[in-house]
Amino acid sequence: MLRPKIVAAAAKNLVHLLQLRNSATAAGKVNAGELVPAPVVGPQGPVTASHLLRVCTILYQQQNTSDAKLHCNLEKTEFDLTHEFFLQVCHKLSYSWRPIYRFHLFSISHRTFTHNSTTFNKMLDAVGKSRNIDLFWDLCREIGELRLVNIKTCIIALRTLASARELKKCVEFFHLMKDFGYECKAETFNKVIDYLCRNKLVLEARHVVFKSRDWIMPDRETYRCLIKGFCDVGDLIEASKMWNLMVEEGFDPDVGSTEVMLETLFKNNKFDEGIQLFESIKEEKMAFSTYQLVIKWLCKKGKMVETYRVFQELQMRGMKADNLISGSIIYGLLTRGRVNEAYNVLRQVKNADISVYHGMIKGLLKLKKASEATEVFREMIKQGCEPTMHTYVMLLQGHLGKRGRRGDDPLVNFDTIFVGGLIKAGKLHEATKYVERVIDRGVEVPRFDYNKFLHCFSNEEGVAMFVAMDEKLKEVGLFDLADIFARYGQKMATRDRRRNRGNVQPEEYKKHDQVTELTKQCSFCL
Repeated sequence: MLRPKIVAAAAKNLVHLLQLRNSATAAGKVNAGELVPAPVVGPQGPVTASHLLRVCTILYQQQNTSDAKLHCNLEKTEFDLTHEFFLQVCHKLSYSWRPIYRFHLFSISHRTFTHNSTTFNKMLDAVGKSRNIDLFWDLCREIGELRLVNIKTCIIALRTLASARELKKCVEFFHLMKDFGYECKAETFNKVIDYLCRNKLVLEARHVVFKSRDWIMPDRETYRCLIKGFCDVGDLIEASKMWNLMVEEGFDPDVGSTEVMLETLFKNNKFDEGIQLFESIKEEKMAFSTYQLVIKWLCKKGKMVETYRVFQELQMRGMKADNLISGSIIYGLLTRGRVNEAYNVLRQVKNADISVYHGMIKGLLKLKKASEATEVFREMIKQGCEPTMHTYVMLLQGHLGKRGRRGDDPLVNFDTIFVGGLIKAGKLHEATKYVERVIDRGVEVPRFDYNKFLHCFSNEEGVAMFVAMDEKLKEVGLFDLADIFARYGQKMATRDRRRNRGNVQPEEYKKHDQVTELTKQCSFCL
């Protein structure tokens, strides 16, 4: 069962060596035909690529030979053993621990080379990824004896041991470093715990915290990391236990812990418990971002009574609502069908930004009012607020649906546009599969990815395509869709257009609106 994994790792190393050889041979030649090596530049200086290629080849091909033969071949090879050279070797052979470890043994025999924290950590990381725990533990002892341990060493050690479920060794590592004279401070300990929790190793992090209470007590930062870690993995029960334990030990919850806990409760549809937790926090310790979070989630679920109560409390504390809160309230009103009130809130907002208009557009699309949402889109452009990719995707989903649309007119037939676009992009296989599904009709067509559609045609060819789409859609009276695609082609189709999309004078908007209105009138007259 292990053989394919070893072959795959070896194949990756061969790819690295072939790429390195190509970079060395493609470096160029002088008139006499002499090969010019391409130096590999690192933070500590350049490394000759031909020397690096030769050493990596020897290490890889002779990794199972005796030490005497390997050292003899390396000594015959011309290269400068520096810290940067050692790091480059570890980088090129990062999928195999044996060549790196053999090179480490060779470097020890050289009196001119001594490891520093960076080189030893690089080798330690490569050995740790191979799950060779016995060798890894020996190297941890060696780096402790050399007095090269830093915070990076602790993170690599705990990550490797926790991933391998060596929980006993996770705790013993700190005792091992203590035997070598290192004192683990609370700051270092919390950084390691935070790294484990951010990498979904929160159960192992909790074990280390509780088993280390005899010599280092957890503080508020430690509990914050554990609470966030359990919330990230969706374990609300354990997160609640950590919260209660933190309160019992006399630590006041900080803003980060509170917001993470509230958001997890809201995500799990436990709004009553979330509101209860929100009300239990003392007012003087309530941050403005916490009010933003609570109002956003209450509006998302349409709980406008609770939203207004929280909003009044915000105003009583002397805080003013920003655009994020206004956008959330607008969306919450629209989810309840209170369109006029939402428009009144929009008119009262001064200097509205993208979050306010997004709340209005999203709410109108939820009410199946795609035409009104497009009018808000036009008004947003008039006010100088440039739409983002998310704006276009929302509008396209509102007009065409989650999976797209089929029209009676061949000019706006979604299948025709989609298949033609795939063929134009060179994706014949995807186009054929889509046609087979459409002909069969026994299999549901998958959801159309508007992000990929816009990404595939974000080039100069796409600019011309969006202009053609604008003309064809206006011919059949679909002015809203035409304006959306035309605006995307003008401002978002290429990187240069996206960079300069905010540098537009108001006269251009007026001219565009006049042309659009004139086109509508002419089409209706016809």
